[in-house]
Amino acid sequence: MVSHMLGGLDRPTSGKVYVGDNDIFALKDEELTIFRRRKIGFIFQAFNLVPVLNVYENIVLPIQLDGNDVDEDYVMEIVKTLGLEEMIDRMPNQLSGGQQQRVAIARALATKPSIVLADEPTGNLDSKTSQDVLGLLKVTGQRFHQTIVMITHDEEIAQMADRIIRIEDGHVKGGEENA
Repeated sequence: MVSHMLGGLDRPTSGKVYVGDNDIFALKDEELTIFRRRKIGFIFQAFNLVPVLNVYENIVLPIQLDGNDVDEDYVMEIVKTLGLEEMIDRMPNQLSGGQQQRVAIARALATKPSIVLADEPTGNLDSKTSQDVLGLLKVTGQRFHQTIVMITHDEEIAQMADRIIRIEDGHVKGGEENA
């Protein structure tokens, strides 16, 4: 999967993957892990929440793993935008699929990463929350100078992007700038 390769989760069978001037697969495993934790926010389609941690703990986990202080105001801004205030102490198994997706999105944004890789981030959300999430991604992308790479099959969502790159059967089939 493209997002897994860009995020350093899967190694390419040929070629290199550069983020900035760095070939990320030239990094040692521990360096790559730290790079991912500090520079890349992942929004997985399968959520990947830790079942024994509550919503808040899941959101701040990557920050704490890195030994950094949590920007409480920023985290709570994300929580409020995603409508998670009432769920902050709940466990993942007490949430609907859409709620779990919102927690995964909050976790990806909480570290203020340089790159956000989003695999169908609105796939399990209602239309209003989907619009809120897309708006949040756009605002944080601009505010923190983030690159947002979104994998989607939804043409309407794709049209919101600054640039669209079409991939078919593992090959780039074309790219276009959106006005």
